[in-house]
Amino acid sequence: MKKNIDDYLNEGIYGTKETKASERREYLGTLRERTILAMTEGDVVQQKGLKQLEAAMKSYPDASLRLSGEVNIRFFKPYKTLASSRRIPYTSVTNQEADVDIALVLHVDHAINKQDIFLEEDTAEEITEKKENSFATMLKNIFKR
Repeated sequence: MKKNIDDYLNEGIYGTKETKASERREYLGTLRERTILAMTEGDVVQQKGLKQLEAAMKSYPDASLRLSGEVNIRFFKPYKTLASSRRIPYTSVTNQEADVDIALVLHVDHAINKQDIFLEEDTAEEITEKKENSFATMLKNIFKR
């Protein structure tokens, strides 16, 4: 399909037409079909998903990482460190128009249509580890007095 003069004018005035604009806003500028792993703001603030992110980066060494500019940058430090160690490029995306909960997206530049892109629930092993850590912390606090 050839572009006519009206297409060029509209593109100049309104910008290039973008496919799936609402989906791109939700996934920090990329598409759901290209997403390997997406994490919510709550996941990032609680420093969850580092092991899963590292495994995904190993599986997709050509991936890129997008970080929400709406979240305080201090919460991204371990994720940036991991990305740097695996030579995965990362960028901060600020989108004032979108009201989304996604704060981090690991993606590739082609469709992979991965079904489960969000963090898995804590496994029984991780729950036990957290309980042991909290019990040990409680004991330390008792004997610190």
